[in-house]
Amino acid sequence: MKGKDLKPHIGIFGRRNLGKSSLINVLTGQDIAIVSNKAGTTTDPVKKSIEIFGIGPVIITDTAGIDDKGYLGKKRIEKSLSVIPNVDLAILIISENTFGESEKQILNEFKEYDLPFLIIHSKSDLQKLQPETINKIKQVADVDIMDFNINDKSALDKLIKLLVKNMPETSYKSKSLFKGIIKPKDIVLLITPIDSEAPEGRMILPQVMALRDVLDNDAICVTVKETEIEDFLKTGIKPALAVTDSQAFEFVNKIIPKDITLTSFSITLARYRGNFDKYLEGTPKISELNDGDTILMLESCTHQLACDDIGRFKLPKWLQNFTQKKLNFDYASGLTKFPKPIDNYALVIQCGGCVVTQKQLNNRLLPFIKKNIPVSNYGMAIAYVNGIFNRVTEPFL
Repeated sequence: MKGKDLKPHIGIFGRRNLGKSSLINVLTGQDIAIVSNKAGTTTDPVKKSIEIFGIGPVIITDTAGIDDKGYLGKKRIEKSLSVIPNVDLAILIISENTFGESEKQILNEFKEYDLPFLIIHSKSDLQKLQPETINKIKQVADVDIMDFNINDKSALDKLIKLLVKNMPETSYKSKSLFKGIIKPKDIVLLITPIDSEAPEGRMILPQVMALRDVLDNDAICVTVKETEIEDFLKTGIKPALAVTDSQAFEFVNKIIPKDITLTSFSITLARYRGNFDKYLEGTPKISELNDGDTILMLESCTHQLACDDIGRFKLPKWLQNFTQKKLNFDYASGLTKFPKPIDNYALVIQCGGCVVTQKQLNNRLLPFIKKNIPVSNYGMAIAYVNGIFNRVTEPFL
């Protein structure tokens, strides 16, 4: 998962040979997807980044047909369905006034993830959308439906307007990390440890986001390593807020006076992008873990492992020491499948999710929440085992 993938995602779905690939080529103005009269030409999802006026940069994903056949066809359908939790808006393509079980099934998948969608009746130059078809669709979903001909410029303009209308604003309009927490001219202290996981010559994305947000709120940003906190405090300057890497909580909590508001980059991101209320509810369940329980660690990115990797080594060790239980740990990186059925897990702990969209992160957790399996966040879990959970979440309550 790359930073560019933080753009809103639009997925194109439908049966084989209905013009899904042609549509993505028309939208992008390029021959991105292979177009053929042969059904099943598209196998793996194809992505392309484009600009849509009224939304901004988006990523369009073309998928294989939902009516594919045979063993490989079934695999391709599974691949197409796996795209659904990761998109912010779906386009379902139909043609020749055909709306049957395949379409109803995928609409159910959309509803499962609360995914907004619209329906395009393609190849309308050959056959127009009929009132009977519209009525059949409306019985299943209240959705925008339009005739579409790839050679009709006005149809493309209408489609763009429907995309803007149906795209959730939360997917492309920026929120503030610290709005309501800080005010203009406040001093915000960002504490950024430099360890083996820190990228050479760069800062990690949550640190950059925090720095920019401080400036956007007309506040004053001071950035130090954890080893220079005491030197800064000796200046007599009192920050309104201190934000640290969660891994340094134990050390930083001892140094930052209790009358200075303290939190972490991970917890700030949890409030900004994650299911903050469910994290608050699920984190204290750490105290209820039993011997033999399995915890699933969800990492949004795929990265090389270091001996002090937070998700693979540090946090599991801290959890074992805090609970004094023999715990098992599974790991899932990126947006891959979970190692075991979700009922096997007593707790799920999600990383900050800085390289995934809000929709992707929340849909990743949704199956567990529906099963009442507690979920937490790296920063909140670290705060809890350090006994400062209330202090570092209080600013956002």
